[in-house]
Amino acid sequence: MSEIHYKTATELMALLEAREIGARELLEHFLDRVERHNPAINAIVWQDAGRARAEADAADRRRAAGEETGPLDGLPVTVKESYDLAGSPTTWGVPEYRDNIAETDSAAVERYRGAGAVVFGKTNVPFMLADWQSFNAIYGTCNNPWDLGRTPGGSSGGSAAALAVGLTGLDAGSDIGASIRNPAHYCGVFGHKPTWEIVSARGQALPGDRAPTDIAVVGPLARSAADLKLAFGLLAGADGPAARGWRLELPAPRRWDLRDYRVGVLLSDPQAEVEQSYQDAIAALARWLEGEGATVEIDAKPGFSTAEAMEVYTLLLRAETSKHMTDEMMAQAREDLDRLPADAIPYRRRMLEAQTMLHRDWLRWNERRYALMAGWEAWFETYDLLLCPAAASPAFPHDQAGERHDRTIAVNGRAQPVVDQLFWAGYPCGYYLPSTVAPIGLADGLPVGIQIVGRQYDDLTCLHMAGLIEEGYRRFAPPPGY
Repeated sequence: MSEIHYKTATELMALLEAREIGARELLEHFLDRVERHNPAINAIVWQDAGRARAEADAADRRRAAGEETGPLDGLPVTVKESYDLAGSPTTWGVPEYRDNIAETDSAAVERYRGAGAVVFGKTNVPFMLADWQSFNAIYGTCNNPWDLGRTPGGSSGGSAAALAVGLTGLDAGSDIGASIRNPAHYCGVFGHKPTWEIVSARGQALPGDRAPTDIAVVGPLARSAADLKLAFGLLAGADGPAARGWRLELPAPRRWDLRDYRVGVLLSDPQAEVEQSYQDAIAALARWLEGEGATVEIDAKPGFSTAEAMEVYTLLLRAETSKHMTDEMMAQAREDLDRLPADAIPYRRRMLEAQTMLHRDWLRWNERRYALMAGWEAWFETYDLLLCPAAASPAFPHDQAGERHDRTIAVNGRAQPVVDQLFWAGYPCGYYLPSTVAPIGLADGLPVGIQIVGRQYDDLTCLHMAGLIEEGYRRFAPPPGY
């Protein structure tokens, strides 16, 4: 049983199918891991061990009887706290929702459980899922297992931390501002942000919210690219009434062999300067890709300016996230905008403008988004993928003071507004593009990942490249001491 907790979900399923280990035995192993290591990390914030044991026993009975089993049958799995899981609280870290107990499962949980997964727990998040840290007044602070004094990322920080330390076999998160990609990068695991609207987000919402959220997606986190592909294949596709009208048919990877790929690589950008050690790690990956025969072009990117891309994304993002603001909060935003000093950081002005804009203004910004999306489409006629940072640096120290937009992080010895790194989140996801994060090594002793960006609906190309990098360059490596 030593090190079995670090095996991939695919490997664990092979052991279960061969009956080299039982589902109940595997669950008990993970539950023991949680009991021993979770107190220091605080990644898993809710569990139902009783139901999980009953479901694991049922999986063992199915195998013993020779019955048909699902692709995740008996696998211990966790999901982000923001997913509805019948009988569990869905709070998003908001104290007023402490007693919001889900009556039904979210679409993602339905699909995991429908495949036989034993969903035994939920993982930590920031307040309103709105930070690259994961702390809140209900569950407390989640720590990065590579350095307990640093963030595991957010908002799916508990998910990535739990995977990194071997507390679960698979997870699912959500992403509107790198909330899958950022924790995967900070914790050294894999994460996939799908093309917008191809994975149902039903049941990953606050009470009363039914409409799709612009930009936001849900998707898997795992310890391997193969696991991402497996989980993504289960999660993707039409749900509810939409299933009456359409079926998802994603294209195969654009290339199969590394030598056939043409990729652009970004090391940094004026919108969000990147720590040099992280740039060096990406440059080393680029050299390896070239050595394998891929065509690699540094600083190859679409023709529109990155400044415009950042502006459009930020305004649309903050407009979307303003829907829960009260009338009093909206009035305060208008007042703050009127009084905003001339030297305020760009993000602050854009946030207030977005929160107070008229609908016709939003429509015009949306038109600008679609113009930039056309620019991406044109760029992808020449290039298969863009490889770029997932954030501005490796994981940064905990900093919970004040508002996120007032905080800074150290990048190359200088203070950078932490919100500048929204650029690396929004460059793909503001334009509905899929992107996968895969670990590529350590920088300053902390894990770093590469963000693999593809055309709309080229999810399988992103996942395939992650698998090629994993196979030939870097696999998941656990943090020391666990």
